[in-house]
Amino acid sequence: VQLVRSPIGCKESHRATVRGLGLRKIGSVSELEDTAAVRGMINKISYLVKLL
Repeated sequence: VQLVRSPIGCKESHRATVRGLGLRKIGSVSELEDTAAVRGMINKISYLVKLL
């Protein structure tokens, strides 16, 4: 997963989800296991991230 948009101005829960996925700066990439929990987190912030 790659962060492509800044979470500034988003809900606090969305910012916490971004941090929970291990993403910090725009362009940062995190390799994650394919689990239901991770899919739910990605779905929640789909407008901020890109799947690689």
